[in-house]
Amino acid sequence: MTRLRINQMANKYLNHDMISLHTELPEFPDGRISLLYTVLSHQPGAASQKELLSLVTSLVQMGLDTHDLVDNKPSSAKSGLLGMRAQQLKVLAGDYFSSRFYHLLSQAGQIDMIRHLSEAVCNINRIKMNLYGKMKQMKLNADEYLHYGAELKSGLFLSFTGFMSGLYERLWPELVERFSRCEVLLQELHKIENSNSLNDSWGVWHIMQEGTEEDRQTVVNHGEDSNILNNMVKKYEIADKLGSLLQQSTDQLQAVLQRLQSDKLIRELQPLIEPFLQATGQHRTTALKELG
Repeated sequence: MTRLRINQMANKYLNHDMISLHTELPEFPDGRISLLYTVLSHQPGAASQKELLSLVTSLVQMGLDTHDLVDNKPSSAKSGLLGMRAQQLKVLAGDYFSSRFYHLLSQAGQIDMIRHLSEAVCNINRIKMNLYGKMKQMKLNADEYLHYGAELKSGLFLSFTGFMSGLYERLWPELVERFSRCEVLLQELHKIENSNSLNDSWGVWHIMQEGTEEDRQTVVNHGEDSNILNNMVKKYEIADKLGSLLQQSTDQLQAVLQRLQSDKLIRELQPLIEPFLQATGQHRTTALKELG
């Protein structure tokens, strides 16, 4: 009910004919939005605004994520008119989604929330610049990659700490950060399933950190070759390592949930953790089959 409601409200802005025809959009941040909506439902001072706050946050996040899809690397395959139009529309779509949150919050008189989310966007952009700088200089390690990823996913949602009261105010930042870390790890596991998206993945940075000098040079010189990267990922057992990290992070997330001291809220949040539990279960099953 919650997810359907927020998705329906957001689709009013996301399903634009021009955007749908000429470019793709990132995945809707369903998990984090549902997390925000559900916890706000239990805050007396914010419950009445939970739909509006969840909607505008989803639009800002979609704006940021759409801008991340813009490919600034020159490519003959993308240099045609259609490719150029798709790139331009990603920029315009991201701007459009972001602008909607100003309009909706100003209409509702939520001026302070405009300031909080705007400051969060500035901080997220600063984090991105630091991340891209380290990646370009090849000074990033796997742990930092994971940390940056969780920071970028949690940035907007940490803005709502002030809306929480008592115990929730203390636990909200940890809850969001743990949840975001699980989302990053699940995303990285999905990259392994799609071998064409291994470049700039956790696995690559792990190899750059732990691999032999020969393998590190192979990644640097042939990082665009999906077959080579796929072989490297298998050699260094990246899927197993990610599965273990996700299991650990999911356990930590569940421990935070148990500290919420509300059985009702815990029950409502439990479905949001199921994708992480299923992924770790599938990972263990696959690992056992390989051992057998």
